[in-house]
Amino acid sequence: MALMLCFLFVHLVAFVYSNGDYQNDKLVSVTATIGMPWPLPQQYSSTPAVYTINRNVFKFRATDQSCDILESAFFRYQTIIFGYREKTLRFHPKLFLKAGSLTVLDVNVKSKCDRYPYLGMDESYNLTIGAAGATLNSNSVWGALRGIETFSQLVLQQNKDMFTVNGTTISDFPRFQHRGLLLDTSRHFLDVSVIKQNLLAMSQSKFNVFHWHIVDDQSFPYTSVEFPDMSSKGAYDSRHIYTQDQIAEIIEFARILGIRVIPEFDSPGHSQSWGKAIKDLLTKCYSGSQPNGQYGPINPSLESSYSFLSKFFAGVAKVFPDHYLHLGGDEVNFDCWKSNPNITAFMKQKSFGTNYVKLEEYYVQRLLDIIGGMNKGYMIWQEVVDNGAKISKEAIVEIYRNLAYMQDVYLTTLKGYRTVLQACWYLDLIKYGVQWQAFYACDPGNFNGTAAQKKLVIGGETCMWGEYVDNANVLSRTWPRASVVAERLWSAQSVNNANAAAPRLEEHRCRMIKRGFPAETVNGPGYCPQEYSIPV
Repeated sequence: MALMLCFLFVHLVAFVYSNGDYQNDKLVSVTATIGMPWPLPQQYSSTPAVYTINRNVFKFRATDQSCDILESAFFRYQTIIFGYREKTLRFHPKLFLKAGSLTVLDVNVKSKCDRYPYLGMDESYNLTIGAAGATLNSNSVWGALRGIETFSQLVLQQNKDMFTVNGTTISDFPRFQHRGLLLDTSRHFLDVSVIKQNLLAMSQSKFNVFHWHIVDDQSFPYTSVEFPDMSSKGAYDSRHIYTQDQIAEIIEFARILGIRVIPEFDSPGHSQSWGKAIKDLLTKCYSGSQPNGQYGPINPSLESSYSFLSKFFAGVAKVFPDHYLHLGGDEVNFDCWKSNPNITAFMKQKSFGTNYVKLEEYYVQRLLDIIGGMNKGYMIWQEVVDNGAKISKEAIVEIYRNLAYMQDVYLTTLKGYRTVLQACWYLDLIKYGVQWQAFYACDPGNFNGTAAQKKLVIGGETCMWGEYVDNANVLSRTWPRASVVAERLWSAQSVNNANAAAPRLEEHRCRMIKRGFPAETVNGPGYCPQEYSIPV
């Protein structure tokens, strides 16, 4: 009887899911656009005039400043646009009006190339395609990268060697300067090759920050020069670590794509893996008057903890060139601190009473002072500010709690802190049906603050926490839903109609598939146009 009920229940659920009635999601076919960019540029217009491109003739050409970043982009996009030799495709009817041919995209970068991307870099560009040729103008190499990506999305393949592009005029720049994606490599280790693939996908949606949640309670895959036992004892095993050479490889790969790498070393909580190598770093938990063998957050009462943190983060600061480190500071459980008599004595000495928030603030303040002395900036999770720690106005506060998060944005900016929103963009929270519209509806600037407060909102991040993703599925779970967030952070605030965006998102997903990414379907029933057939 129980087996029969289970059988009926499973088939009932299957019927509800197959009919698209789950949570009122309507699974209707979305027809992909053809030759439309994602994210949508600030100003974009195209004409019916069509210019043909022969892959064997076309080239990118730097007309002013050049460097390894630009030359690498020329080589990369030559392959991205023209590298696939496919069967002859149909010529789309709207492209019948041939106006001429293009043999070169002139790329004019006005300023000398920066070595590394940075917060506030100029990513603006202007792209013109017409009878006089194709020209991309930008103030910096970072704008050139974004413009070349847009150009690549406008070009369509018609047969083996022939491609076409419509006459186009674009003036573009990002709405927000911080546009990030968090990957968690502690709960499941991600191979370097997978991280690189993710970085490529990020660049093709104009993300510019890789928030690398590299360690956590579960494992410590980061190889510290100063404390090598932290990875040898804290990682899952010797195969699941990132060597210094591999970390440098990832940072360099991101640099060439115009993506900053901000590592996160979260403490005093989320640090169980740290204590496997560093003696007395974690707080001993007590049951009654005796230690019970369990450990809690980093022990804030010992000077040895801060000596370790100074040496450890000095090493981290040398490895990661970006000005910012993410120091975490979230979800600190006070139970172990409360049980430890030495902590109790320290609390009394500091006149903290029984307010363990003050103890947490003490730890955080000591850590922030250490980082500040290294000429590094820092990002922190919102609890640090919520709990009253005194932080630099240069700090960046990340809002992640998904209850009343716009109120949190309001309160954080009211205190004068620069703010990044993550709370509404959890990619790891999967539900059946069409999910991306909720991501598209979220806007970091949609709160009742002053103009000065809204200026303090410098962007947002989407996140893929690693409990249920690894090498096998992280890319398909992340893309193209992350691209939805990319558009909300790049395009104008008025670009917020999900129905209007759906056909372009459908095309962008097909474009990603053609480029080799296992991007999952996001709009329900449908198919990719022949222009975006999987490479053969």
